[in-house]
This record gives sequence, C-alpha cells and structure tokens, in this order.
Amino acid sequence: MGNGNRPTPEFRREAVRLALTSGRMRREIAEDLGIGLSTLTRWLRDERDASEPSEAPVDVHAELKRLRRENAVLKQERDILKKAGGLLRERGKSMTFGFIEAEKANFPISRMCHVLGVSQSGFFAWQERPACLRQQQDMVYLAHIRTAFALSNGTYGSPRMHRDLVDDGHEIGRHRTARLMRENQLIARQKRRFKRTTDSEHAWPIAPNLVAQDFTADGPDRKWGADISYIWTAEGWLYLAVVLDLFSRRVVGWATSDRLKRDLAVEALRRALVARNPAPGLVHHSDRGSQYCSVAYQALLRKRGVQISMSGRGNCYDNSMVETFFKTIKSELIWPVAWQSRQQAENAVARYIDGFYNPVRRHSSLGFQSPIAFERKAREVS
Repeated sequence: MGNGNRPTPEFRREAVRLALTSGRMRREIAEDLGIGLSTLTRWLRDERDASEPSEAPVDVHAELKRLRRENAVLKQERDILKKAGGLLRERGKSMTFGFIEAEKANFPISRMCHVLGVSQSGFFAWQERPACLRQQQDMVYLAHIRTAFALSNGTYGSPRMHRDLVDDGHEIGRHRTARLMRENQLIARQKRRFKRTTDSEHAWPIAPNLVAQDFTADGPDRKWGADISYIWTAEGWLYLAVVLDLFSRRVVGWATSDRLKRDLAVEALRRALVARNPAPGLVHHSDRGSQYCSVAYQALLRKRGVQISMSGRGNCYDNSMVETFFKTIKSELIWPVAWQSRQQAENAVARYIDGFYNPVRRHSSLGFQSPIAFERKAREVS
C-alpha cells in the first residue's frame, strides 16, 4: 500500500483477520501489506478493545439503596417465617390464610403469600368465602378461651382450659383446645423457684408432727396448713400469712402486714376461725417459726380445741401444701408485676384469693375443680 494512501476500513479489517487467522508472524503480514508492524499491532489492539463491552460506571448510592432494600425484604421474610413456624409444620391452607389475615397489618400480603407458598388469589377468595362450621366453632371457642385466659391472669394451660370449656357445656377436645391456644400465642406463665425462710431459732415449745406429710383429709376443716411469705414492693416488704384447708386447698384465712410480727399469723388464724367455725379435733399444721410457736397463737388454737402439729426441723416438704400455694400466687400474680406500694399489692392479693383462687381457679389435684366447688360437691355427697 502506498505511503500516500490512507487505509480503508475494509483494508484494516482484512489485515486484522490475516493477523488473527493465518498463523503467520505479524511482521511478515505487515511487510506483505506494506504497513509497519506498530500499525498492525495498534489495529489489533483497537479491534480487541472494541469487541469487549465497556463497564458502566457504578452508582454507589444507588447500589447501597438496592442492597438495603434487599436486606429489608430478607428480614421481613425471616420475621414471617419465625411467626408462622407452627403453620409450616401443620400446613393447613385455612390456617395459613388465617395467619395472613391476622398479620396483614404488619407484613405485605404479597410477601406473606410468597414466603408461605400460597397464591394471593387463593387468599382473596378465602376472604370472601364464608367460614365453614368448624371455623365458626373455633371462633366461638377462642372467644371463651381468651376470656378464661384473661381471668386466670395468663396462667391457664390447655388442661385447665379444656376442663373449663367442658364444664361450661362446650364439646371440645383437649387437642383442639391446645391448638387454638398455640395458634393464638396463649401461653401459660411458667412457675419460678420459690425461696422461703423460717425463724426457728427461739425458745418456744415445739409441737409434734401429727401430719407427717399426709396432706389428705376426708372433709373440710379436718386439717389446716399455715405459713408466711413475702412480697417486694417499692415501699418495702409486704408479708402475707395464710391458713389453707388441706382438703380443698381453699384459703380460709389470710392477713398482710408491713412487719413480720406474731400478730400477723394470729390475725390470719382469727379470720379463719370466724369464717369456718371448725369443730374440735381440727389439726393445724405449720412450720416451727416463732409466729406459730408463740404463746398467743397456741393459746388461740387450744381454746378452740384444735390439735397442734409442726414440721420437722429443716424439712421443707413437711409443709409443702402451703408452700405450693405461695409458689402459685407468686408465679401467677406477684412476679409479673412491679408493685409500687404495699396497698396496691394487698388489693391485688385480695382480688386474687377471694375473686379467683378460691371460687374460680381449677386445681388438677381436685379434678380441675375450684376449691369452693370441690367443697360444695363434697358436702352434697355427704
């Protein structure tokens, strides 16, 4: 090619093709075509650069925004799966649609349908479809369950709840009750460990252990148990003394005080004696605390013909029936609340004992009956 002629595009393309496909050395091809080696090399480099796509500049802010959006979606899907864990095991479409209906204020419907593997059209069709008879029954049962659960201060599990529904005339099974409570996060509070203290370092006389861990009784007012516990408030300790009927687990007398004095136990006993007026021969059991060994307390018992029984030294099981009551009232009422005053705590204890524990709360040891109902039935039988 002459030095004065400018190479045409076709000439350049042919030179590049020969250099790439002929297998000959680039110098030889350049000499044949009458061009310099550097020119051929430059043409090859331009061809290679033109064939490779150029990378578009990255918008860092846009990429960060995209990654944040994807992270939010993944977090939302994780939360949906966490909340719907039970549904993924049972996999009922109606249950899944019910979950979506309940959570549509918290998550997008489309995302819940995608994560749970159902269609949006199916969900919307389910919304318009009238509830079947079983679903309607579940709604009625759930309303009763929520009422009883609130009344029990969130302490009823499925066994007590099932017995409550059956006694109210509802034909519902134990497993159905448990399912409805599980699906609606109605989980009973778990009990905490109980720590008790007793002042047994005193010179008062000690009575023998007549009960000997036999807490059974053939009727009301045959055996009573007594003990004292404590409740922490922002104003300081509030002490609670109770007298329990061992036959029915009923609290027959109780009293509170801001001081741990002997008068506290005496007041609880007086209330029990006035309320029940037991016949002579009743066995009264307590620990060896100074409140129960005092002259005033034992004199009141002997005056009414009550036999006095006391636990063995350092044996917490000898008065376990009353300690179980304290564990129950603390787990169901005391521990979940930060009490601001002694009066507030005392009012709550009164409502719990007189308004719930004695007349309503179901005890598994009493065949899931309340103490008052158990006593009433015993008297009817006798």
